[in-house]
Amino acid sequence: MFDGKKVTVVGLARSGVAAANLLFRSGARVTVTDRKGPSELREYVERLDKGITTLLSGHPPEAFAGADMVVVSPGVPLDIPPLREASARGIRVIGELELAFEVAEKACPLAMPAFLAVTGTNGKSTTTSLLYEILMRGGYRVLLGGNIGTALCEELLASSLGGTADFIVTEVSSFQLESVERFRPKGATILNVTPDHLDRYHSMEAYLDAKCRIFLNQSAGDFLVLNADDPLTGLIRQRVEASVTGRGCPRVLHFSRKERVEGSYLEGGFIRFAVSDATAEALGLRGREPTETLALDPAGFRIQGVHNIENVMAAVLVAVLAGCSHEAVLSAVRTFEGLEHRLEFVREFHGVRYINDSKGTNVGAVMKSLEGFQNPVILIAGGRDKDSDFRLLRALVREKVKALVLIGEARDKIRQAVGDLTETFDAGNLESAVGRACALAAPGDVVLLSPACASFDMFRDFEDRGCKYKEAVHKL
Repeated sequence: MFDGKKVTVVGLARSGVAAANLLFRSGARVTVTDRKGPSELREYVERLDKGITTLLSGHPPEAFAGADMVVVSPGVPLDIPPLREASARGIRVIGELELAFEVAEKACPLAMPAFLAVTGTNGKSTTTSLLYEILMRGGYRVLLGGNIGTALCEELLASSLGGTADFIVTEVSSFQLESVERFRPKGATILNVTPDHLDRYHSMEAYLDAKCRIFLNQSAGDFLVLNADDPLTGLIRQRVEASVTGRGCPRVLHFSRKERVEGSYLEGGFIRFAVSDATAEALGLRGREPTETLALDPAGFRIQGVHNIENVMAAVLVAVLAGCSHEAVLSAVRTFEGLEHRLEFVREFHGVRYINDSKGTNVGAVMKSLEGFQNPVILIAGGRDKDSDFRLLRALVREKVKALVLIGEARDKIRQAVGDLTETFDAGNLESAVGRACALAAPGDVVLLSPACASFDMFRDFEDRGCKYKEAVHKL
């Protein structure tokens, strides 16, 4: 597929290893480069196929000399000098997501799996995982990858390049979407867009632009699911209309907790669905079960919280539009237990519930989490700031938070933003933060780790932070 091509992969993490091995096994001559050194990247270097060249501790010019193509890992900004110079010399620069799409397309020209893509600031992993479960219950052959779990290129390698799949379900981040060219999901959803990664994007408009690239190549016969309650959805719809060319426009449907829409909505305490005849015709759903007969009771879900109602509405709507049966929907939703580090119940100790929401890495995620609690909350927050506006938390801190325990680099900034609203304490590490929260809590309270920050000042990643929190809670 890439016989004899010289390809440089920039960024040796999970995506970089997957892309490099896929390219190498497809006949390419592969060089991997990363600004980190061999000692930091040992576990990734060991996973590379023999025969792949590594140039680490920087991006030397020889890594790009004579390259036919450059593949960029999501964590690498596209505006670093080596990539700008490569683009200026006419070298094609794409990301691992685009590479995976094109490999699947070339490997399965007659029956390419349909991509179903999920993006948004919050809720991506939960929605993606539930969508995967529904499709699996429906009897489809499904691959799951992307920004969740396994890189897509690695999934393709393990599955004969996608040739045995009906659907490829993928969580996609704004970083991955920056570098797409031809990526075209049959179905896509943008769950929400709230301030995040503003240390990488210079404005909310730039961040929104990246998210909107998910529908860049969609056309008639494809569909896009949007959150009718999200303040930025109007701007997204404008971008959809502006992107229409001769290929037509995707069908746009919505989910909403506040109003009846074409798509999925909350009414009378139940999640209900409605798809017009025109949409059913456009998407080939004629003759299938009418969506109006499907109703879901959130009281029966194992996952709780207002944000999870939205996640379920989005996942089920995408699954139904992709052709999944109501039986599969009901079976999956009733048994889905959610994901680790997303409002995960850890333990009840002396009448206090301890909740691990380490994936709450931005202000919007923390707001969604706090909205779902009726009991007083002792909130543990802090970490590495992503140029966030923590003042957006003021109303919910005033209403919901009994005390704040702050950790990490951003604790002074958070204290300045909301520390005047409730008792506020500093802690030197997460274990002492849990101890302080335990001392402050009374029966009926909730101790919630929802940091509103990245984890990299003190932990390997949000998963490491969540595990350390659970360890500390179980030591109480």
